[in-house]
Amino acid sequence: MRRKQILGRPPTIPSRLPGEKDIAALATVSVTSEAADHPVDNVFDGRRGPGGTRWLAADPGEQMLVLAFDAPQAIRTISLEVEEREASRTQELHLALSQDGGQTYGEVVRQEYNFAPPGTTFEREQWSVNAHGITHVQLVIKPDKSSRPCRATLTSLVLQ
Repeated sequence: MRRKQILGRPPTIPSRLPGEKDIAALATVSVTSEAADHPVDNVFDGRRGPGGTRWLAADPGEQMLVLAFDAPQAIRTISLEVEEREASRTQELHLALSQDGGQTYGEVVRQEYNFAPPGTTFEREQWSVNAHGITHVQLVIKPDKSSRPCRATLTSLVLQ
């Protein structure tokens, strides 16, 4: 019998997209709630795509995530991913930017996503914004338009 050893796969190291902003180094992240086993940190950990890590609100109902930058930023694109494997629902989100320290916001996009597991469970979006002097990014998520008690979720939020 030959001596052998099965090597496990090396851990995957999340990779950043070209020009991706390091949110941990540039901003404070505020969120209305987070489940202990799915913190908001997961949104920025680089583990994207179906099956990636995710933030999950601790409480049902509308949630808000705000990025407050240490210094004003130029943002060319905003990308996000949402995965829902459990509940059929229509999630609505509002994305807005501020140039005045979060006093006022200008809406960039208002979007709805229909989830119908097990078939439709993942959504990826990317928007060109070409904005300068951005002090805050605000994302408001209504997890179900029909107001059923669902929890908001987000897999990734990438700013370039």
